[in-house]
Amino acid sequence: MIERIFSKTSVLVLIAFLFTGCSAEQPQSENTSQTSSPNTPVELSVSEALMMQDGSQGTVIGYVVGQPISETTILTKDYSNDYAIALADSAGETDIKQILFVQVSSGFRHSFGLQSNPSLLGKKLSISGTLKNYFSQPGLKTPEEIKLVSESDPIEDPEIPDSPPKLEEYYREAEGKTGQDLKRTLHDIIDDHTELSYSAVWEALKNTDEDPDNSKHVILFYTRRSEPKTHNGGNINDWNREHVWAKSHGNFGTSRGPGTDLHHLRPTDVTVNSSRSNLDFDNGGSPHPEAPLTFYDKDSWEPNESIKGDVARMLFYMDVRYEGDSGELDLALNNEVENNKKPLHGKLSILLEWHEEDPVDLFEKRRNEIIYERYQGNRNPFIDHPEWVDEIW
Repeated sequence: MIERIFSKTSVLVLIAFLFTGCSAEQPQSENTSQTSSPNTPVELSVSEALMMQDGSQGTVIGYVVGQPISETTILTKDYSNDYAIALADSAGETDIKQILFVQVSSGFRHSFGLQSNPSLLGKKLSISGTLKNYFSQPGLKTPEEIKLVSESDPIEDPEIPDSPPKLEEYYREAEGKTGQDLKRTLHDIIDDHTELSYSAVWEALKNTDEDPDNSKHVILFYTRRSEPKTHNGGNINDWNREHVWAKSHGNFGTSRGPGTDLHHLRPTDVTVNSSRSNLDFDNGGSPHPEAPLTFYDKDSWEPNESIKGDVARMLFYMDVRYEGDSGELDLALNNEVENNKKPLHGKLSILLEWHEEDPVDLFEKRRNEIIYERYQGNRNPFIDHPEWVDEIW
């Protein structure tokens, strides 16, 4: 019998502390795992599930890396029973701090227990259950659903349109319109699109935000740092998924729709994301120690001048895309800060200034094309037609 022996550390406690306020991973007190459909478990990576041990419901997607038989021991062969599996974001993970202990209840043991199904080692699973300790380690208990995830699953590898329409055709219905008429028409154009799972966002961001000078890196949004694509996760100096429209503003969580819309999701340094939290956007504050030329205070965040327009155009998109029809949230920009859980985001007057001061650049245009052609099949109109901002607001 071959065993891998691990020792516990306190690193998880530090990581959990760092994440309690970030906009991509909101404080649990805000209950951001709930969406407009409160009975739908939020989709999580293993690294996220490790930090959500609060008894909430979640769907975790990860790779089977063995069978836990104690809080420090995971078998990788000669499995002793079908009662538990270990899940990680990487099929080759051996660090116990990055592994989730999953209970396999009786109804699933025949199909997903490792003693009965040793070939599951290295396979990707989607498991829905209760996020709470198991074997005194971060875990998932009483699963309600376990299923294999194909590596060619269209959720993970979105279809690319065969022949996307040219811009003139795409926006044809908006020609000559202004004001709220233009806004309604743009909404109708962009609202029908492919919605990714939250786990699929990881891979998508590696393409949408790729460093033009290094194909193995992404550009982190607020710091502008070039970071290896493989450094995504929850550790200090890793990058994670920033919701530029803070997901607590409407409490939409990370479910499909606003929680996974690539047009406002960006790779961001973990601790910078935590600092930004769910702050509205405005000028002023103290310099941020990690993000150059970025300022913040108790109620607002001012990013680097080179991305102020990017922020504005992402929020303009969100306001137009999510209008409250088809059972979705109605998101709206206003001229306030401290909007908190309301489906509002500010500060509109400042965002309009930023849009003018920082025009659309090549990185934005490239990103818009990738999201349109490879992932969602819709565009940000305010990157293609910046002049429409003044027509609506």
